Amino acid sequence: MPEFTLKYADSRGEIRQQVAVAASEREIREKYTQQGFLIYSIKPHGEGSVLTASVGGKRKQKLNFEKFLIFNQQFVTLIRAGLPILKGLDLLADRLTDPKLGAHIQAVRDEVRNGSLLSDAFEKQGIFPPMYVTSVMAGEKSGALGEVLDRYITYQRLSLSVRKKVLLSLMYPCILITLVIGLIIFLITYVVPNFAQLYTSMGANLPTMTQVLIAVGTTARGYILLFAGCVVAAAVILRFWAKTKGGRETMDRIKLRAPVFGEVWIKYQVAQFSRVLSTLLVGGIPLMQAIETAADSVGSLLLQITLEKVRQRVREGMSLSSSLQATKVFPSLSIDMIEVGESTGALPAMLNSVAEFYEDDVNTRMTAAMALIEPAIMIFMGIFVAFVLIALYMPIFSLADTAGKPPGA
Repeated sequence: MPEFTLKYADSRGEIRQQVAVAASEREIREKYTQQGFLIYSIKPHGEGSVLTASVGGKRKQKLNFEKFLIFNQQFVTLIRAGLPILKGLDLLADRLTDPKLGAHIQAVRDEVRNGSLLSDAFEKQGIFPPMYVTSVMAGEKSGALGEVLDRYITYQRLSLSVRKKVLLSLMYPCILITLVIGLIIFLITYVVPNFAQLYTSMGANLPTMTQVLIAVGTTARGYILLFAGCVVAAAVILRFWAKTKGGRETMDRIKLRAPVFGEVWIKYQVAQFSRVLSTLLVGGIPLMQAIETAADSVGSLLLQITLEKVRQRVREGMSLSSSLQATKVFPSLSIDMIEVGESTGALPAMLNSVAEFYEDDVNTRMTAAMALIEPAIMIFMGIFVAFVLIALYMPIFSLADTAGKPPGA
């Protein structure tokens, strides 16, 4: 008889994986479902995990979350209208404006038509977020797929909104810094060397400040291409290094310890984790599986490792709040709020409150930081330009004073 690799969650929510022997996938699914287990995937034994194998392939493709959100909104509407899942996929697969997303939805439709569960079909594509696959799985198990997807849509809208606000608040300072750097390079490598040639031809006696500025400008002009090449090479090396496990952990530690930014960064990660965990728990996902999926949704590798330790402590019997407190990473207020949610039986609602609180806090702090950074950049630019102008025009003023004096004075 054929062998299958089965991944499921037991009654405690602990994820298990084993090899099972059965005549078909359907037989295994029915057997374990009747025992109360939540089935995640069933694959012929010997096939690698689709998500793992796709790291070098499909997983690298970027999903357009805005278009994916529109697809889910339309899909939920069709499900609530009473259309079968396969019919809904048929209607949407060929009408998507994003060709990449359309190709994956068509593949999902074909898998469902061949007898696969919707969650398995999405998982096999290797491009859809683990949270989405888990949500679909919970919707299939509970028979409330439309409601579960609706909660996922709400989460995705809020997540995109917060992300856009953060990006917009960073955009203007980044543009301003780029312009300031461009102005500095122009003054140092073009304006200053031209004045140096002028003063050399006049044989002027230059002040120390002017000599230093001209020396810097002349050197910079001669080595500008070499400097630019070194900067580009360093950026490329840093980019590749930052993608390695050690590089990601180091970058996360730097972010965490950075003044002002570190606190904002960890609060943003806490808000994201809390939002995902709340959405999954409301959808009926066991706590252990919800923690694992929520940890995968966090962008920080260091925090993912920390949350894996949290999951191990919860499995050993500790409460979620105590497990998070032991990490010494999560803010104390978030732990207190989660503890209240556990004691009152309203953990999902309290996690949602944690997410809302820290999202608002991040927005407020980002706005305040940008309000300070922008004037600081303008003041620095003004001081630098004033220094360059004074250093360049001091010899001219000296020559004018000398020319204005009568002979012999």
